[in-house]
Amino acid sequence: MAILLDNRTRVVVQGITGAQGRFHTARMKEYGTKVVAGVTPGKAGETIEGVPVFDTVEEAAEATEATASIIFVPAPYAKDAMLEAFHSGLDPVVVITEGVPVHDTLAALRVAESKEIHVVGPNTPGLITSGQAKMGIMPNHIFRPGPVGMISRSGTLTYEVSADLTNNGIGQSTCIGIGGDPAVGLDYVTLLKMFYRDPDTQAVVLIGEIGGRAEENAAAYLKRYPKPIVAYIAGRTAPPGKKMGHAGAIVSGTGGADHKIAALEKVGVKIAKTPVEVAHLVKAALGA
Repeated sequence: MAILLDNRTRVVVQGITGAQGRFHTARMKEYGTKVVAGVTPGKAGETIEGVPVFDTVEEAAEATEATASIIFVPAPYAKDAMLEAFHSGLDPVVVITEGVPVHDTLAALRVAESKEIHVVGPNTPGLITSGQAKMGIMPNHIFRPGPVGMISRSGTLTYEVSADLTNNGIGQSTCIGIGGDPAVGLDYVTLLKMFYRDPDTQAVVLIGEIGGRAEENAAAYLKRYPKPIVAYIAGRTAPPGKKMGHAGAIVSGTGGADHKIAALEKVGVKIAKTPVEVAHLVKAALGA
């Protein structure tokens, strides 16, 4: 089993003819992802990296039986791209785009919720089910199949910790970047529930950062979680009251590292002081 994505998922790339869409389509295909269509208005009939391009998501989905979408379109058009994917019933929808206006994201997420569609992002590196498929921009070579799920607010820390797990002989089931914006789709709690139901996930890594209340909300849910959790919170050395990090941290300016760490420790989460320590704590939790 897997979380949200496996080797049967049929992916549409919205914005495939742009530099980022083209580059990452090639990398996703290299990893084994079934990229079946691309969408750029006015570019129908072209082929990018062996993938046919359509004018609309509806046409692409109908012609290729696509099931999911990844979005690389510029921020001013991201809302319309999301709505197109939702109205075609694609699920999940992964929004890589940075700088999407918050009110656009909120409006789109309301539609997604009404249709029970899972949205990853915006401003996310995406997700990867190790050894099967990826919808995102993470490096292919650092992931290996294994028992550890990962939920992260930071793209680069996702890569760093995953590579360190792999180097310590610990593979990953599914790794998901929830996005660094103040409004995002899937959150820690929703994904923790999915990992709880996933028999291939034996432990979960949470990577958080200062700002917002996402980690505190996760701690409240984790009181009776049966699988071991290891967390790393970035920004613990930031000066008190300093606003830094992703947009979610900048806008809210709340949620210091000490408060997040205390909330997680209170419910039995093991806290890594550095990213390198995560692998050692996971290994101990798994009895490896």
